[in-house]
Amino acid sequence: MNKTPKILIVDDEPFNVDYLEQELEDLNYETISAANGQDALEKIASESPDLVLLDIMMPIMDGLTVLQKVKADPAVRDIPIIVISANNDLKSVVKGIQLGAEDYLPKPFEPALLKARIQSSLEKKHLHDLQGLYLKSLEHELDIARDIQKEFLPARLPEVPGWEIASYFKAAREVAGDFYDAFLLADGTLAFLVADVCGKGIGAALYMTLFRSLIHAASISDQFTPGQEQQSFTPAERLQHAISLTNNYVAETHEESNMFATVFIGILNPKNGKLSYINCGNEPALIAGREGGVHTMLTRSGPAIGAIAQAKFTVKETSLADGDLLVAFTDGIPDTQNINGEFFGNDRLRELLAGNSTPAMLLKEMEADLNRFVGEAEQFDDITLLAIKRKA
Repeated sequence: MNKTPKILIVDDEPFNVDYLEQELEDLNYETISAANGQDALEKIASESPDLVLLDIMMPIMDGLTVLQKVKADPAVRDIPIIVISANNDLKSVVKGIQLGAEDYLPKPFEPALLKARIQSSLEKKHLHDLQGLYLKSLEHELDIARDIQKEFLPARLPEVPGWEIASYFKAAREVAGDFYDAFLLADGTLAFLVADVCGKGIGAALYMTLFRSLIHAASISDQFTPGQEQQSFTPAERLQHAISLTNNYVAETHEESNMFATVFIGILNPKNGKLSYINCGNEPALIAGREGGVHTMLTRSGPAIGAIAQAKFTVKETSLADGDLLVAFTDGIPDTQNINGEFFGNDRLRELLAGNSTPAMLLKEMEADLNRFVGEAEQFDDITLLAIKRKA
C-alpha cells in the first residue's frame, strides 16, 4: 500500500494555509503547517515531509533563510521545496531557485498550476528515493564484494626466522584489481608476489580472484600432471608451472575478455638468501643494500600473463645479502598523481629505500610520503607493495 504524501505548508497568512489545506486534502494529500520559518525547520526535522510549500515573506525567519538552512543539512536537503511568492516578486523567486528550490508558485494560487507543480515535484522525489534505495543496495553489494575479496589476500604474513616481511595495500575503489600473496612452501621456501589486473572496478576485481587462485594453487602443487608421483620441484620449475598454467588458462579460456595481469613472483630460500623470480610485465622490484641505496633492479623477464597463450617466461636468479631489503610493487605507486598532475615516480621510493629501514617502518614512511604528495587529489589506482628484508 502506497504511503499518502505528506506536505508541509509554511505561511504566516491563515487564509493561505486554509486554502492550501483544502486544495491538497481534495487531492488526497496529508498536510501539516507552520506559521514561521523557525517552526518550519522544527517540523521538517520532526515530521520528514515529502514536500514543502514555503512562503518567502515571513516573520521570525524568512523563507530564503529556511531554504538555505535546509539545503545545508544532509539529513533533509533532498526534501523538495516549492517557494511561494507574489507575482511581482520575481527577484525572490530567482534567489529561491538558486538556493535549491524545486519550483515556485505565484500568488494568488491557480488550482491547476498548484496540482501540476506538486505532482511533478513529488514524482521527482519518488524517483530520487528509488535511486537512493538502488544506490544503497549497490553499496551493500560492494561491501559484500570487498569483504569477500579481502579473503583472497593473506590474513597474516608468514613468519620466517632471520627475515622481516611487511605489506601495504590500498584500493582506489571499493574493490581492487591489485593483489599480493606470501606463503611458505612445503620445502620451507617462501613464495611471494604482487600483481595488478588491468582495468578498474568489478571486472578487475573478479579477474583478480581468478589470477590469485590459479597462481596460488599452482604454486603449492607438487603434482603437475595426472598420475605423476608427488615430488620436490626446483623453484624455477615451480615458477614456470604456476605462471605458464595461469597464463595459458586465462588467455585460452577467457580470450575474448582481453584481461591480463602484470605480476612479480619470487621464491626465496630463507637459509641462503637465493631468490628465483619471474617479472611478468610488472614494475622492476628493487633491492637496497644495508648501506642504503638501490643496487639491483629485477626487471621484466616475460609479458603480462593472460594476454598471449603459450607465452615464454624466463626465470632469473639473484641473492639477498645480510641487510638487503627487497620491495616489489605495482604501478599504483609511481603513477600516483597530485593535484598538479605530477607523478610520484620511482625516485621518491628510491629515496625512502636509502634509509635502510625495516619493512614496517619503510611502509609507514611511504604511506606518509604518498599522503603528503597526493594532498587533496583523488587516488586513481590501487597501491600495493611487499617488502622483505634479510636481517643483518
